[in-house]
Amino acid sequence: MKLCSLIMLGAVLFAGAASAQTREDRDKAISTTTISLGTATPGGGFPLYGNAFADAMNAADPQLIIAPRNTKGSNENIPLLEKGELDLALVAGEPAYEAFAGIGRAPVRLKILTAIYSNPGMFVVRADSPFKTIRDLVGQPVAFGAKGSGLPILSRYVLDGLGLKQEEDFKAIYLDRAGEGPAMVEDGRVAALWGAGIGWPGFAAVASSPSGARFIAPSAEEIARIRAKHSFLKPLTVPAGSYPKQTEPIASLGSWSFVLTREDLPDDIAYRLAKTLHGAEAVFCKKLAQACETTAANTVAAVPKPELIHPGVMKYFREIGVAR
Repeated sequence: MKLCSLIMLGAVLFAGAASAQTREDRDKAISTTTISLGTATPGGGFPLYGNAFADAMNAADPQLIIAPRNTKGSNENIPLLEKGELDLALVAGEPAYEAFAGIGRAPVRLKILTAIYSNPGMFVVRADSPFKTIRDLVGQPVAFGAKGSGLPILSRYVLDGLGLKQEEDFKAIYLDRAGEGPAMVEDGRVAALWGAGIGWPGFAAVASSPSGARFIAPSAEEIARIRAKHSFLKPLTVPAGSYPKQTEPIASLGSWSFVLTREDLPDDIAYRLAKTLHGAEAVFCKKLAQACETTAANTVAAVPKPELIHPGVMKYFREIGVAR
């Protein structure tokens, strides 16, 4: 009888523990929030950044699950956000500028979560290429980036500022996947690859190739001409050492890319995302060099207008003193 009582007591205790564990698991599942994040085609800078972003955020707040998703890039991410099919998405500066300004479409009502990194635009050629300037590339086959990405839009503004037309003055090639570009430079299918940013995978791949790389950016006089026509483009610098065997800084111009949110992302979620992200700035920077520019202060400085920042994010920025 005593043995039977002990067995029954053990069963009760086990059932109680199992029930508590079930409640704990259920409560954990309820408190977990999954956030979808649109990036771009494999081989480009956005998937690299987006995956590192998700890793850093998920480690900092395990109940906030960031789920990256490959897309066709900025031009697909914007309508996906508008339709509510994405919660967050990476969008290059030029498509974001056009979308907020209503250029070629109605103005979007999306919001900014954070500025991610600056995008100084330039061309890369093989180290043994005869081409030295942008004008030298006129008439040549040039890969201007993946279809649907922001890179071709940035190049279009840069070239327009120099009186050049991307479709008419170059044999313009648009890629199905961003990762295709470096091989095309290496084997001579294109004379140059257009890209942007610090640590951009396409530039890194060409610079690491057997042939090596040389970068072509607008001259100081060309930068002045471009900005006279398109003042939203800002002077930016690629620091020395950003790519293999790049011993000197490179002056160029471009804009900041952003993480945008759908219009109706709840304020408390946006606040939590901002607090998690900027609380993990140092960890994120160690994970990815480009992420060192992802700071609260840079976001406040980079946005076209403060009211474009999500209200939940602005609440956090005011708390930490980087915004009024």
